[in-house]
Amino acid sequence: MQDQPLADVTHKDMANAIRALAMDAVQKANSGHPGMPMGMADVATVLFTQFLKFDATHPDWPDRDRFVLSAGHGSMLLYALLYLTGYPEMDIGEIERFRQLGAATAGHPEYGHAPGIETTTGPLGQGIGNAVGMALAERLQNAHYGDDIVSHFTYCIAGDGCLMEGISQEAISFAGHLKLGRLIVLFDDNQISIDGPTDLAVTDDQLQRFSASGWHTAAVDGHDPQAVALAIENARNVTDQPSIIACRTVIGYGAPNKQGTSSTHGAPLGDEEIAGAREELGWFHAPFVVPYDILAAWREAGAQNRAAFERWTDAADKLDAAAREHLVDPVDMKVAAAISETIARIKADFAAEGAKLATRQSSQKVLECLVPVVPGLIGGSADLTGSVGTLTKQHSAVKTGDFAGNYIHYGVREHAMGAALNGMALHGGIVPYAGTFLVFSDYCRPSIRWSALMGQRVVYVMTHDSIGLGEDGPTHQPVEQLAALRAIPGLNVMRPADSVECAECWDIALKSKTTPTIMTLTRQGLPLLRTAPTGHNLCAKGAYVLIETEGGRDVTLLATGSEVSLAVEAAKALGGEGIKAAVVSMPCWELFDAQDTGYQEAVLGSGPRVAVEAAVEFGWQKWLGPNGIFIGMRGFGASGPAGELYKHFGITPEAVVAAARGLIV
Repeated sequence: MQDQPLADVTHKDMANAIRALAMDAVQKANSGHPGMPMGMADVATVLFTQFLKFDATHPDWPDRDRFVLSAGHGSMLLYALLYLTGYPEMDIGEIERFRQLGAATAGHPEYGHAPGIETTTGPLGQGIGNAVGMALAERLQNAHYGDDIVSHFTYCIAGDGCLMEGISQEAISFAGHLKLGRLIVLFDDNQISIDGPTDLAVTDDQLQRFSASGWHTAAVDGHDPQAVALAIENARNVTDQPSIIACRTVIGYGAPNKQGTSSTHGAPLGDEEIAGAREELGWFHAPFVVPYDILAAWREAGAQNRAAFERWTDAADKLDAAAREHLVDPVDMKVAAAISETIARIKADFAAEGAKLATRQSSQKVLECLVPVVPGLIGGSADLTGSVGTLTKQHSAVKTGDFAGNYIHYGVREHAMGAALNGMALHGGIVPYAGTFLVFSDYCRPSIRWSALMGQRVVYVMTHDSIGLGEDGPTHQPVEQLAALRAIPGLNVMRPADSVECAECWDIALKSKTTPTIMTLTRQGLPLLRTAPTGHNLCAKGAYVLIETEGGRDVTLLATGSEVSLAVEAAKALGGEGIKAAVVSMPCWELFDAQDTGYQEAVLGSGPRVAVEAAVEFGWQKWLGPNGIFIGMRGFGASGPAGELYKHFGITPEAVVAAARGLIV
């Protein structure tokens, strides 16, 4: 435990600074949530002044403790702490601009808006999942680097709403199973929701729930700083369990007429109530004014770990340059070059073998070669390891209390898995990937959206990507998921047509430092189409001409993934009729959309177009133009052998031929 700074400034003074800034900022914005910051100010003050290992002037210190505000609606708690402790880019002007366009102080915390914001939160429960991923990343890196380089805690403030969300159960179960002893959740137990008292909807004994999942539990008065400090200290000493501390607080603490009620949750207190709160708290200062001595005490808290930072720097300087770089980014220029060399070799091997492979198998073969090349490449699956091809001979399992491995069994927890992947990526030093079936992307879609919103390099391996999975039927056959995922901004959805394209897509995914990737892969075997692969990456532009015709085109056939081979068959049949059909493979719409108009026009051609994809049509209109024809799914799938299903739903070379013929007559 660290000493509280400046003994002449009391805990109450420092906590009230948070409360005052929160209610003033919300009032000026005429929007926001003052209740949670006012209620948790005491807990946060104890954490930031006595326990949290950070240096405000070095916010990217790799071995800093992570602080996650899962209850993101209480964003002014975080912003006040960042300002008070002296983080760069968080001055009083930003506090006064709370919730205004272009401000670092957005309505909910947004990663990248200012140093010290470790993750984007708001939709409840995501932060808990992120925190589990961060805590897991810390243990993984600790197993590799040792205590001198990586040894820190992850703290998470969560509210009643966070614990109601289903993702929280997945996350706490997973964390308890792994015994993530350096994860501490501070539960804002104010028993108030937007609608009123929480017992309107929930009467769970939360501590029993966490205990059942293997957590250390404690309950304290959240307004008793000594009790809070003792509980945190005890939690830090529990090394084989994550910890939750239920902090009984009063929402809107200090507001004389509104504290303890839902009226403080999501609306300004009003001038009269704020005046009363200032009287109640003994805070007789103008709005946005923090007296020098109180601000100095906070700034001292922001610098109290400077010596620890310098000791860490000395230890890190003894690492070789690559190892130090990989603490933050495993894919430096040298590793990127090694990836390129590896992918080139894999492509040549695939071409030489000429084997018909499911792209899930191709992906596994690619990973077999990439895992030794990319430090920090951590795989996993949501209880589908054998089906999705995410495990290789280069992997060893991460086990309960043993973090020396590089493969994680997430169990049937798709949503928490996605959130944990984000947390690991945010932590730094890790490139996480994990797999499930494409249809189950619906279970982790909010986390996928978060990956894109935060610009995190996370790779989602989504297999069984069409009706081609066959007998499991429409419950497991994705038809609308491709369209839904393609609708997410900042996300690359890759659907490779064969083994060579699969290798190229992995190359893109690992080098996309600020973009997450969906690898959509087949269950059924696909013929090798790129039998003479080029040295450069054709998938990098999102789409390319796989088969061109001499003397111009009569029609262009567009396809992705498993349906590219159908387009190739159709082109051959059309050629036999004297119809010149080019084939365009479109493994990634998003990358193709980013190309210049000249390239797009050259690829798509000026003539009529037919598209084929074993999914719904939504989105294809952009590439087809006004007169194009789509061959694909019009509804849900059915149970049966894959080949029969393609015939049943009319997704065949013959259908493509008929459509093309009709366009050019």
